[in-house]
Amino acid sequence: MERIYNFSAGPSMLPVPFLEEAAADLLNYKGCGMSVMEMSHRSPVYEEIIQDAEAALRKLMDIPDNYKVLFLQGGASTQFAAVPLNLLSKSGKADYIVSGQFSKKAYDEATRYGDINIAASSASSNFSMIPEFTMKDIRPDADYVHICFNNTIYGTKFPEIPDTGSIPLVADMSSCIISEPVDVSRFGLIYAGAQKNMAPAGLTIVIVREDLLGKARPETPTMLNYTIMAENGSMYNTPPCYCIYIAKLVYEWILSIGGLGEMKRRNERKAALLYDYLDSQSYYTAPVVASSRSMMNVTFVTGDKELDKKFASEATKAGLANLKGHRSVGGMRASIYNAMPYEGVETLVAFMKKFAEENPKEN
Repeated sequence: MERIYNFSAGPSMLPVPFLEEAAADLLNYKGCGMSVMEMSHRSPVYEEIIQDAEAALRKLMDIPDNYKVLFLQGGASTQFAAVPLNLLSKSGKADYIVSGQFSKKAYDEATRYGDINIAASSASSNFSMIPEFTMKDIRPDADYVHICFNNTIYGTKFPEIPDTGSIPLVADMSSCIISEPVDVSRFGLIYAGAQKNMAPAGLTIVIVREDLLGKARPETPTMLNYTIMAENGSMYNTPPCYCIYIAKLVYEWILSIGGLGEMKRRNERKAALLYDYLDSQSYYTAPVVASSRSMMNVTFVTGDKELDKKFASEATKAGLANLKGHRSVGGMRASIYNAMPYEGVETLVAFMKKFAEENPKEN
């Protein structure tokens, strides 16, 4: 069977060139006689892999020297607890911007550990936009401000990095990391699950400014303590070895095509094709406010639940998989991460036009 266009929100498509490279090395990595899946994480061969992975990510994202890069397990959801456990070190207060389901889950988890406040929320609009806020909405003694930079479910993204002054900004970037250049120095901490743009599920990246380390609460579990993980080079225990290897290949692939500037150009071109079509017709509606639109996750509806269901079903048969929208939004969702080729979006738009012609709505 030929490969299909996989529009899943995660785990998602991965770039074919490095999949082919990984397949070639699957049984015998670089002549060492074993797979990366089999080798000891303490072996010289694997130590080179994880060191090269960090070096490639640092180069790709232009990560400053005063930031640690951690390769962790547990998914981004584990960071909902790890962040407050490590950063609620002064006032015990933190402010959260709730712009979707995952930022709400992060807020709920953080309330177990301190005085956590919702500084802004777009829940009243079913998260169809990024909520506006200013420094007046942030408590001046907050230990950090938390945002979800791109909202996978609702298809929204912060149009710019918010200014939180001297208060560390923490961002969940699971669904947009390495999709475009970002000024890491504007953040105190960035975390991201790998299964959208970087690697298979099982790896979580944390990029943390060094001055925020060493302040974990006494009850912080060892496996959630950033300082311990940093001191042990992400190998306090066995890391997700194969996922880190795949991530390395992805970082190197993006560097080989021109880096994040080129990645952004490709992603903007794909998103423009889909949004331009959505804005040009009336059969489908894009529920997200234009200024908050995500470049990675595009949501749209027909306004008829049965038509939406039929669309997702027929799209799957046509080789366009996983377009059914999340139950919170309904309709359809096209996740067009880094690995989705432009041709995939072209094929989707052609299918959308054909479906609209063949399934007229009742007046």
